[in-house]
Amino acid sequence: MHIVLQLIPKKYLIGGTLILLGLSGLLIMSTIVAITGEFEKDSQQSEVTEIEGGGIGVGTANVSPEVMKYQPLLEKYAQKHGLDASYVPIMMALMMQESGGRGNDPMQSSESFCGSVGCISSPELSVDKGVLHFKSVLEKAHYDLKLCLQSYNFGGGFINYVMKNGGKYTPELAISFSQLQYQKVKHTGNYHCVRPEMVPYQACYGDSLYVNAVLKYYTGTITADGKPAAPASGGSGGKSGVKVIDAGKTLIGKTRYVFGGGRSQSDINAGRFDCSSFVRWAFEQVGMNVGPMSGVTTDTLKTQGQAINPKDMKPGDVVFFDTYKIDGHVGIYVGNNQFLGCQGKTGVAIASMAKGTYFGERFNGRVKRF
Repeated sequence: MHIVLQLIPKKYLIGGTLILLGLSGLLIMSTIVAITGEFEKDSQQSEVTEIEGGGIGVGTANVSPEVMKYQPLLEKYAQKHGLDASYVPIMMALMMQESGGRGNDPMQSSESFCGSVGCISSPELSVDKGVLHFKSVLEKAHYDLKLCLQSYNFGGGFINYVMKNGGKYTPELAISFSQLQYQKVKHTGNYHCVRPEMVPYQACYGDSLYVNAVLKYYTGTITADGKPAAPASGGSGGKSGVKVIDAGKTLIGKTRYVFGGGRSQSDINAGRFDCSSFVRWAFEQVGMNVGPMSGVTTDTLKTQGQAINPKDMKPGDVVFFDTYKIDGHVGIYVGNNQFLGCQGKTGVAIASMAKGTYFGERFNGRVKRF
């Protein structure tokens, strides 16, 4: 560095120093803007995916810390492959049953990816291909979630078997399929009952009780066909949604955006909110508790409510955007490609999420009905 400075004429040093100081100031300002999520440009933003089949309602995975650490990756690849994020807790439960989150192939997706055990040695590749396989099986099972789970264990042949025998998963069909398949392969000596209770039935192909084994790690809502349950009366869509919007509109022109604001009564009284605290406040005004004042974030809000297909959005549904991070911004849909939210430049205001707009390009397809 000293040699370089000696080569530069002294009359340029002062000007160069001022330029560097100016660039440093711009860099600091850019960092602040990125943190608030207002102007950042996400070069890796993918196109919004039309999600067919919807989600399964609210659910929680009761899994080990080893599995919990894979939640961000599961969410990342669910979004990449167009799978509703409400399936992430189920896939965490599946991972818990498959591997407990241990090893280089925690989703045990080698066979579906390359046809043989052990070809995957990267946990992220395992999650990528495991989520893709789960989605594929789910679609072939016509969103019968239990059929999807059992087929993840048995293979796609079980779906064909079920479609020829009533078209819906039952534990009895799982046992009978295992019996039939075991008769075909038991001469190899490579198959043994993983569950002692299946020995009397000679149902020793795969795990006939796989569905229950996975679901013991999951607490939540599952409809008979794996599609979203009808929203409970008083949900945020429809008439109740209009009430939430009306409550939120009372703050238009009376607030300013403060990152981390809105988590104390003094902040609220002074009109200091960020996006997630505003959404929590609006729902509180119509008697709905969607999280504690002090702890609400976009990440806590996205675990609430029922997943909705974006093309089925109604006023009052909660919409998410990928800004400074995945689900970095949140607002309340008001209709006509517009949402009500607390934004950095405007405070609480109605903003466009139409294609080609800032938020339209960052809408990630996650919609929740509280």
